[in-house]
Amino acid sequence: MTPHDPTPPTGPHGPTEPGGPALVPFDVDLSSQEVARRAQVMAALGPDWDPIEVLRGEEAAYDLLYSGLDAEQQRVYDELVAAGVLPARGGGRAAA
Repeated sequence: MTPHDPTPPTGPHGPTEPGGPALVPFDVDLSSQEVARRAQVMAALGPDWDPIEVLRGEEAAYDLLYSGLDAEQQRVYDELVAAGVLPARGGGRAAA
């Protein structure tokens, strides 16, 4: 059984060669879906969500993660910062 709409032939000139099938533009506007998605995210976060407090909590977690490093860990940390793998924190040193 042959397909109803067979794949257009592709030659050295592609599917737009004279006498061949023309490509049809296909556009989808997702603006309304994006607005709905954002509204659902904000509703899920709730009225008590404080983005500034979330950022402070993330900074505190990073400070805790990189605190108390021994000399070898500090050296590796400094190398990773110098290579741009980790962002510089607290004057270029891990938290004490």
